Amino acid sequence: QVQLVESGGGLVQAGGSLRLSCAASGRTFSRCNMGWFRQAPGKEREFVAAIKWSGVDTYYLDSVKGRFTISRDNAKNTVYLQMNSLRPEDTAAYYCAADSSWYSNRLSMSSSSYSYWGQGTQVTVSS
Repeated sequence: QVQLVESGGGLVQAGGSLRLSCAASGRTFSRCNMGWFRQAPGKEREFVAAIKWSGVDTYYLDSVKGRFTISRDNAKNTVYLQMNSLRPEDTAAYYCAADSSWYSNRLSMSSSSYSYWGQGTQVTVSS
């Protein structure tokens, strides 16, 4: 089992940056693909980015490409989301998630592919 704890959220002005971190417990982190999702009030949870267990491949929501970067440090059991050029529409609770499949070659945008979730961290972007 994997336990996930996000941090790094906060209030930032439009155009600013934040780096979210997600610390994972357990010895299986390095075997799992990881994802970041977000959910704004009154909206469904939305895929943001994913990274393969090896860190080699990544995948992004179109609206964040070129602004957000997902990365991981398997030695520290941590996945990151660097968010630059933030916009008011990026305001949401951000969640990290772990795919329960080990060494999967498929990066999924679907929340149903991820079995483990953190509690979320709030990101608010003011205009």
